[in-house]
Amino acid sequence: MSFDRMWADLAPVGRDPATGGYRRFAWTSTDATLREWFAGEARGRGMDVVPDRAGNLWAWTSDPDAGGPGLVLGSHLDSVPDGGAFDGPLGIVSAFAAVDLLRERGVAPGRPIGIACFADEEGARFGVACAGSRLLTGVLDPDRARALTDDDGTPMAEAMSAAGTDPRWLGRDEEALRRIGRFVELHVEQGRALADVPGDAGAVGVASSIWPHGRWRLDLRGRADHAGTTRLDDRDDPMLALATAVREARASAARHGALATVGKLRVRPNGVNAIASEITAWLDARGPVEDDVRAVVAEVGAAAGTAPVEESWTPDTPFEAALRDRLAMLLAGADGAPAPVLPTGAGHDAGILAAAAIPTAMLFVRNPTGVSHSPAEHAEPADCRAGVEAMARVVEELAC
Repeated sequence: MSFDRMWADLAPVGRDPATGGYRRFAWTSTDATLREWFAGEARGRGMDVVPDRAGNLWAWTSDPDAGGPGLVLGSHLDSVPDGGAFDGPLGIVSAFAAVDLLRERGVAPGRPIGIACFADEEGARFGVACAGSRLLTGVLDPDRARALTDDDGTPMAEAMSAAGTDPRWLGRDEEALRRIGRFVELHVEQGRALADVPGDAGAVGVASSIWPHGRWRLDLRGRADHAGTTRLDDRDDPMLALATAVREARASAARHGALATVGKLRVRPNGVNAIASEITAWLDARGPVEDDVRAVVAEVGAAAGTAPVEESWTPDTPFEAALRDRLAMLLAGADGAPAPVLPTGAGHDAGILAAAAIPTAMLFVRNPTGVSHSPAEHAEPADCRAGVEAMARVVEELAC
């Protein structure tokens, strides 16, 4: 099966042998290798590859301007720090494998089929998730994107330019958007909802919506001083505000039925024997109700004595109900019961396109560990094959 060969080709790219996790960050040499892999797979199938203004890649089976708009499949290839193998790549590999499966069966879609590889979905390097799809749809301001910097101070504009993408063209891309009739993204589930469904019925599910979620920066200021000579009463230590913020994030999220995480820090001067002068912390908050998420953010900021700075926000994003229900019935089990339908707290490019009024759906492949953004993320081979079969059936249903 072509899936196995593609999966094996991708496995070593950006993988840390010590942790088993992946570091596939946007606009790096590793990212270039992944983009070359995508272009090579497309060319091997006679598909034309076209970049858009944001650097997202689109592989087409036929001319979307002549026979479109088309049905687009796909996902992303970048990762969080020490992420798992499946988050993103599973969707792209499954899309190519579904095209192969239909060709083997002699099925010829009546409209162009596209496979998208979105740039910088995780936001691991420059801090804004789904940057490629946000730029494509005009949600992310081009000037702001160009000025974003990584931990080394490199602006996104400089990194893109070094990778061969001209940042001067960033902005909403009407031409690329016009080519998308529908978008369907397959993704490994980032939770245990499908793992708790017995038998084959839990292999593949359909997404109902994406919870509202965002990222905020907490700037905590203090005064650098000597750890061994400064009396406790004389200290202005921002670590105390940080500790309060972390505890309040957990407590506030529990009160509001939400989720909140402080998972990234930048400490200056970052010395063992020095009191910190300043700390930058990032808060990720999500939940089923927008007001509850925003209440958590406000309470964390109040507890830490700072005003959280919003860096990204995605409102509640339901997927098109008619398309969702259609696919749930299409993927019904042997007993005729629709495929499981479930919401998700994870952000995706599919959510950005859905918010831009593009008919969009998502499929999830079962993750028996329930763990994601970690080397423990997993999908069994049989469930991956079920995902490819599901995507092939979706193409037949929507494009033939």
